[in-house]
Amino acid sequence: MKILISFLRGVNMAGHNKIKMTDLAALLRKLDFKDAETYIQSGNVIFTIQDNLTTKEIASIVEKAITRKFGYSVSAIVRTEKELSEAIALNPFLSEKDFDPAKMAVLFLAEQPSSDQIAKVANVDYPPDKFKIIGKEIFIYCPNGFGRTKLYTNFFENKMKVSGTARNWKTINTILEIAEKKQQ
Repeated sequence: MKILISFLRGVNMAGHNKIKMTDLAALLRKLDFKDAETYIQSGNVIFTIQDNLTTKEIASIVEKAITRKFGYSVSAIVRTEKELSEAIALNPFLSEKDFDPAKMAVLFLAEQPSSDQIAKVANVDYPPDKFKIIGKEIFIYCPNGFGRTKLYTNFFENKMKVSGTARNWKTINTILEIAEKKQQ
């Protein structure tokens, strides 16, 4: 049994690519993704599977099912519970003086970036905002908030030619708690 989290990019509750989270969870349960449940209204789904499918294969299944059912082309980025837990533990900004979790986000990438892609942002410096790329995640800390930062999903996608979706620190930790409860 494997607990997985799917972060969907391009899904919302109003306007463009509108999908009700209850409909999304029901769709995944029909795909035999056991006990699929969503968290908040932005395409976070936590579920259990029995297969030995890779996270890439699961992302592809989710994307195709959404396209068939809702007619939208969205990106699914899938992490195992273990991968999410490790990402949380690797946060390089937790020891920052006066660390404020409300000013922290993680950009989950579809693929691990190459050294060439990382080099494209190696010299980027927008103080006081900071980022660090570790594996398939970009940790972003904006001590003054995200309102005026240049370090957002589109910035990294355009500069590095990667695909990803960001979640704030509170959301990530809550999703991990939900996943851990499924383990019990």
